[in-house]
Amino acid sequence: MSSPPVPDEASAVVGRRIAIRLAYDGTRYSGWQLQPNQTTVQGTLAAAIREVSREDLVLKGASRTDAGVHALDQVVAFTSMSGHAAGVWVRALNATLPRDITVREGREVGLDFDPVTAAIRKRYRFRIHDASWRPVLDRHLVWHWRGRLDEERMREAATALIGEHDFTSFESLPSTRLSKVRTIHSLSVFRPPLAADAPGAEVWIEVEGNGFLYNMVRIIAGSLVLVGAGRRSPGWLGEALAARSGPAAGPTAPPQGLVLVATALGHAWPTTTVSEPSHRTRP
Repeated sequence: MSSPPVPDEASAVVGRRIAIRLAYDGTRYSGWQLQPNQTTVQGTLAAAIREVSREDLVLKGASRTDAGVHALDQVVAFTSMSGHAAGVWVRALNATLPRDITVREGREVGLDFDPVTAAIRKRYRFRIHDASWRPVLDRHLVWHWRGRLDEERMREAATALIGEHDFTSFESLPSTRLSKVRTIHSLSVFRPPLAADAPGAEVWIEVEGNGFLYNMVRIIAGSLVLVGAGRRSPGWLGEALAARSGPAAGPTAPPQGLVLVATALGHAWPTTTVSEPSHRTRP
């Protein structure tokens, strides 16, 4: 009677489901999702996995960031037959990926883990540089607005969007989402004390919700900027929300100011976490 296989052998037969937390500078990518003849984050990650394990795998990401949008915490999952443990994947991918993409953390999860359904909250940050000089160092990470913004007016306007609402006015077309109802748990507008150029040089908009429509955060940012610039009243944002019509809201802010900051998961992960050392060595 043969002895049962050891765990690694069994994992190699049924496959291992690996979840990673990915960070990237989206400047040179046409967004997360695969597109024909375009450089995307998903495609670049798939190519790195192919180099590590010689597998063409289906990758699922918790968020579909647009072209030029950045991420600090994109959760991605894939199932590999290679048998590599999570720690091996973290080290191997970080040795293979380009320098504008990195794996922050990796874990082995259940084979039924789906980052799309597991993500119960997401937090985005939009950075606006409104000082009189150009943001030379962070020009790919901020929206440069020519004119000082009134963050107090922006904060007042933002309160209308907190809670559960129909956000039809804050979605770009075409849309594939049947329901336009989303919940914003928090929406803050502030000047960070240690912006890259100087204290007070930027206004940050941070929004956390259970999900977002196409370009929703960027339209919220564009609308708040109109209020901060004095072109709309603080009460106008609530009116735009109630209108449930795309033209009622403000413009779609440019992508480079947006970053996916955090993804909160309702799915219980194993307690073992494998993180990449702070000083990595590329081959």
